[in-house]
Parts: sequence; structure tokens; C-alpha cells
Amino acid sequence: MLPEESERLEAPSLCMSVDRQIFCLKSLIFFMGLLEELQSEIERRALPGGGWASESGRSTAGIEMTCYALMTLRDDRGPARQKAIDLFVRTRNQDGSWPAFEGDDPEGCWTTALAVMALRFAQPSVVPFDQAFRWLVNIRGREGDWFWNWKFRTVDRGVRFNPSKYGWPWFPGTVSWVVPTAFSLITLQQAFSCCRAEHVAKRVRLGTEMLLDRACPGDGWNAGNGMVFGAALNAHIDTTAIALLALVIDNAEPAVHQALNWLRVTSAECSSPYSLAWSALAFLMHKDRAAKLCIARLQEAMSSDLSIFNTETLSLAAIAINPTGSTTNPFKVI
Repeated sequence: MLPEESERLEAPSLCMSVDRQIFCLKSLIFFMGLLEELQSEIERRALPGGGWASESGRSTAGIEMTCYALMTLRDDRGPARQKAIDLFVRTRNQDGSWPAFEGDDPEGCWTTALAVMALRFAQPSVVPFDQAFRWLVNIRGREGDWFWNWKFRTVDRGVRFNPSKYGWPWFPGTVSWVVPTAFSLITLQQAFSCCRAEHVAKRVRLGTEMLLDRACPGDGWNAGNGMVFGAALNAHIDTTAIALLALVIDNAEPAVHQALNWLRVTSAECSSPYSLAWSALAFLMHKDRAAKLCIARLQEAMSSDLSIFNTETLSLAAIAINPTGSTTNPFKVI
């Protein structure tokens, strides 16, 4: 090849490289700007006493909502972040668990896993977590008790699942559900990434088996079970994405592959920012090719007036579009 021909071939490649760098820089600047807008709107909605309300117009802080908002403001040094941390400290129950909202009955619930996750992400040294981990390991869906296990095996056969594979309930004394099981698994896998005690390893294994057992045939996950009275239930985008966040380590499982395939197709036709945010987080954690398109669609959905979205959607969107990617993802397991 002649030198002139080589130069002509290299020149377009160089231009393309420069153009790509300019495009990436512009995208980074745009995402940083949107992220700052989202964080500012979230801070503006903080309650005077700390935390965020579960619904607009309420004056009581909800633990779930405050978890997502605190995750978003991890690196912020404003008063909203510190007041949220103070809220978690004063609402923690004596057994190490957390209630559903400030002022609730002193009985722990599913938000315990999220609270631990958020605090360890934002400020790990704020409280000891030993009691919370003990509470999480000991709590289980009602089907984990021998009588209910027998009942679901012999009498109550309308819902098809293996009761020996149990996860976590929304509240103590109820059966296992997908979302609280997924969040509890993420929290325990983050805290005990290696050298797990036998009882912790067993609990993680049972929770994982429960999720895999209750996947919808050929799709993702419904809220609780995949089959009821012999009929397959429809999968939900949000529930499927959250379940996938807990199953990053188990990504070789057929149920995980089919759920990712289903989520790629379904999220591409979805216009809900809330669902797109959860989908983007799942794709990012699985390093799935659909993450880029999903984030672009999320950004487009959030381009309108931010005041029309609830705080939960704003927070999840902020986590998903963060340009630093998986390094600042509070749901990251590995």
C-alpha cells in the first residue's frame, strides 16, 4: 500500500475517533446535568425532620422512599443526607430491624434489608448491623414453618410452588414474596460476600432457590408465584428487574436467561420511567447489551418537568443514569 493511500485510510478513522470522543463528552455532560437536577429536586422534597414521605402531601417519613433518596445523595454533604441518616438511627427497632415508616408499630418488616443496604452504601459506620443481619437471617416466609409447609403440600394446592424453598415476607407471619426476598438476598450477599457462616449460606441458598422456583414459565417474575390454579401468571417489569438484581451471581440459570430475554423485549415497549429505571439497573448489573438503549429511553422519559414524578422514580432514575456506572450502584453484589 502506498503511503498516500495509508494516510487517506487513517484520516477518516481518526476523525471518527475524535467525533466519538466529542459525542461521549457531550453525553457525559448531559447526564451529569440531569443527575444534578434530579438530586436537587430530591433534596427539595426532604421533610424538615428528615427523610422523605411515601406520598406527596404526607408529613411522615417512609423508610423505603428514604432508602432510595439516600442512595442517590450518597456523596452529598447537604443537610438532607445527614437528616436522613439520623432518621434511620432513631427509627431502628431494638431487635435491629426497621419499620415501614416513622411512628409505625415496633415490629420489623421487609424495609430492614433496604435500610441496611442504603446505610452501608451511604455511611457504613453509622450503626452496627449485627442485629439487623441476625433479624434478616431468622425471618422467613410462613411456608418455612412445618405446618404451613405440610398445608401447601397436601391441602392448599391452588398455588404451585415448592414450600421447602422459602424466602422473605413483606411482614413477619406472612408468606414469601419476590421483592422482599430479592432485597434481603442482595443485602446478605453484599455483607457476606465470602466466608459465609453455614446458617447465612443456607439462608441465601434457600432464598435464591425460592426465586428460581417461582419464576413465571417462559417470562420473568410476578409478585409472588408463577402459577396459580394451573394458569401461568404474567410477569411484571419491576419485579423481574429487582429479582434479576439478586441473581447476578446465578446468571447461568435458565430462569435468569429467560427473564433477561423477556425484559429486553418488554422494557423496549415500556414508557414508564419507574419501570425503565429498574430495568436499566438490572441490565447494568448483568452487563447486558440492552442497558445503553434502556438508559437512553429513561433519559428521554425524564426530560419533562421533574415535579410530576414521585420521589421514588426520581431516585431510581438518578441511580440508573449516574455516569460512573456500576461503581456507584447500591444494588451491586459483585
